[in-house]
Amino acid sequence: MTSVASNQSASSTVAPLRISVVGTGYLGATHAACMAELGFEVLGLDVDPAKVEALSRGELPFHEPGLPELLIKHVQSGRLRFTTSYEDVGAWADVHFIGVGTPQKPGESAADLRYVEAAVRSLAEHITRDALIVGKSTVPVGTATTLKDLLATTRATASLPGTVELAWNPEFLREGYAVKDTLTPDRLVVGVESEHAENLLRQVYAQPLATGTPWISTDFATAELVKVAANAFLATKISFINAFSEITETVGGDIGTLADAIGHDPRIGRKFLNAGVGFGGGCLPKDIRALQARVSELGLDRTMRFLAEMDDINLRRRDRVVDLAVQVLAHDRGDATGPAGHGGAGAVPSPAAVEVLHGRKIAILGVAFKPHSDDVRDSPALDVANRLYTAGADVAVYDPQGNANAAKRFPRLGYVDTLAKAIVGADLIVLLTEWDEFKTMDPHDVARLVDRPNIIDARNVLNPAAWIEAGFTHAALGHRFRGLAQGPADA
Repeated sequence: MTSVASNQSASSTVAPLRISVVGTGYLGATHAACMAELGFEVLGLDVDPAKVEALSRGELPFHEPGLPELLIKHVQSGRLRFTTSYEDVGAWADVHFIGVGTPQKPGESAADLRYVEAAVRSLAEHITRDALIVGKSTVPVGTATTLKDLLATTRATASLPGTVELAWNPEFLREGYAVKDTLTPDRLVVGVESEHAENLLRQVYAQPLATGTPWISTDFATAELVKVAANAFLATKISFINAFSEITETVGGDIGTLADAIGHDPRIGRKFLNAGVGFGGGCLPKDIRALQARVSELGLDRTMRFLAEMDDINLRRRDRVVDLAVQVLAHDRGDATGPAGHGGAGAVPSPAAVEVLHGRKIAILGVAFKPHSDDVRDSPALDVANRLYTAGADVAVYDPQGNANAAKRFPRLGYVDTLAKAIVGADLIVLLTEWDEFKTMDPHDVARLVDRPNIIDARNVLNPAAWIEAGFTHAALGHRFRGLAQGPADA
């Protein structure tokens, strides 16, 4: 069953629902606070007592604009509480959202579903009333059906009272905009197997539905596939423009103008056609790999084979930044032989690349995978910083929010707490995350602090002419480097 509708909401005569959210990481904490903002009483559950205690004090373990204010507001009002007890949530809530992680399995491409399975099993063992369990975690297609069977078997074994159903309601949060995306989503997708389950979810989302948010009610499989399909498509667009970057870096041309030109076609669109160092974070990389693993399990190996190439293109962008750093620094000392002259400086830097990079101070601007976030999971920026360090460079890392998380993963890198400390005495600046602080740098002010005026814009957010006028050697992904022997820059 699949239906699409909008401007529909539940009857106002229905008693307010009580909501629990299992898992209080990025997704769960955001959903819990936003459900409280929508007017519900909410009980967040986590198995980590320290996390529960911190959230109960109004403290978040991650950066997300607008969320700290909501958390404090509703913890203080009493509308939002936290617990470690499944018994408490099982006896209290009408709707239980599951927002636990589904990370990539170590050494594999498939998703690790143990946390989702544990959450469903624990809820099934403790719910003592009629209730609805709603999965929000991103899972491989077929997972909800398996969990439905687990739910039924567990409850039959325990002989608990009440009827408990399962539904799936994928999240579409953008880090940095998660509060907005939860309170005013661009669509709501629910996979349900009964009118009762759909009606409960309409009550939960009555406010956004009243403002015209599209409502898509469908089956489990479609609801599961919507999220991974969206992420696979976005990853494909990003990788597509970065594949063309490889061409323009070789033959010349302006990758930004190219993206603008094709983006005017309404069938293509301009969004996500930004050439740069590639995508990262906790969703796109793991989700496209998990999708490939799942279709392989289904005997459809050829169906998503193109995603492996998209992943490879994305990873090659990291190699390219390191190669470009070698080229820029080689040019700075008067060696403009081009990339072949240094044997490449990708994941395993060549001796020639190490010789160029050794001892040179490189300012790394940004290690979060995107601005307005402190998430460094699978961050191309952090990976590039570590590769440059491994090749012998003296790196000074500055990110307005990401330093602490980056230091947990790569403590050997040099971290500083201001932009000025990062760039002072630098031989090369590499802009890797497009924070506003970096996009608005004055090149003349920067020139007074660095030792050598060299900059790589790996996100294509700076004005090349302004930096060149200030005396910098400017390089950017998607553009032929002007220091190569083949010809001038295409800035």
